[in-house]
Amino acid sequence: IRSNDMPKVTASDKIDGVWIVEPTIHGDQRGLFIETYRREWFPNGREMIQGNRSNKQAGALVGLHYHMHQSDYWYTPVGTIRVVLHDLREGGPTDGATQMLEISGENHVGVYIPPGVAHGFSALTDVVMTYLVDGYYNPADELGVAWNDPVIGADWGVVDPIMSERDRTNPMRADLPAGRRPYWPMRT
Repeated sequence: IRSNDMPKVTASDKIDGVWIVEPTIHGDQRGLFIETYRREWFPNGREMIQGNRSNKQAGALVGLHYHMHQSDYWYTPVGTIRVVLHDLREGGPTDGATQMLEISGENHVGVYIPPGVAHGFSALTDVVMTYLVDGYYNPADELGVAWNDPVIGADWGVVDPIMSERDRTNPMRADLPAGRRPYWPMRT
């Protein structure tokens, strides 16, 4: 348990604009208190305007999804997920980079995901995941790329994933339709 007053907020060393948060944990015999999000932690971030919750059973796989205009902030208070991130921003300094990390109710890590970075997760246990977004739900900005694209090279940590039909049928990165591939520079 981290005991200093400031969270550790670090820029990803793999994907530009992604931020990893290790929050400060305050605990005693009563339990824990954790400040999980602050807008000021993320340079160039906008105000988060919608909060969502996702409960998934062990073995579920969600993604890969991406947005042209929306950032996400993910936190998992219960269970463990493996997060897969892949930079789709054509011409950017980390275009094509993939990053994987685990966030859980044990390590309390949060992750900020900018527009143009594909994101998904697999539930390594039964999980409750919360996420904040800086744009209201917009079906036109709900895009996807194949979870099993060998170019992305993700190790999801699950053998027989439970998935939606949408996620099973997302196109390979090379087959993303014209106008649906993020470009650089994007607002990060």
